[in-house]
Amino acid sequence: MKILIPVDGSELALDAVRHALHMRRNGLQASFVLATVQPPTFMYEMILAPDADVLERVTGAVGARVLEGAQALFQQAGVPFEREIGSGEPAPTLIEIAQRHGCNAIIMGARGLGGLRAALLGSVSQAVLHTSPVPVTIVKHAPEAATD
Repeated sequence: MKILIPVDGSELALDAVRHALHMRRNGLQASFVLATVQPPTFMYEMILAPDADVLERVTGAVGARVLEGAQALFQQAGVPFEREIGSGEPAPTLIEIAQRHGCNAIIMGARGLGGLRAALLGSVSQAVLHTSPVPVTIVKHAPEAATD
């Protein structure tokens, strides 16, 4: 089994990482892909940047920083992982990354918005949940005392 874990640098995303590692400690045989999606490049960025390589390096550097916390948790646990930094609209890009890596499931943090606000604004977790061809687990934020 291979599981995609989307990471946006938030504590909610790290909750999903901790949940996946907890399941692994309890016997789940799985490999993991940590993924983050950076916003698409806009025309003004292309005009201001000297070339496409600069934009790619900046996007990669930002994505690498976003993944640092999740990578640290995996490294502390001694669990190997793959990582990918995508660019584009988050939900479809995450689903494409999951398909490309052959993931059988997605574990992601909840956004933390109330029902009405999420319905009005939408959310990446809801979009992934409703469009993913593989099972999606949404991990709610748990107080520190409830995690192990």
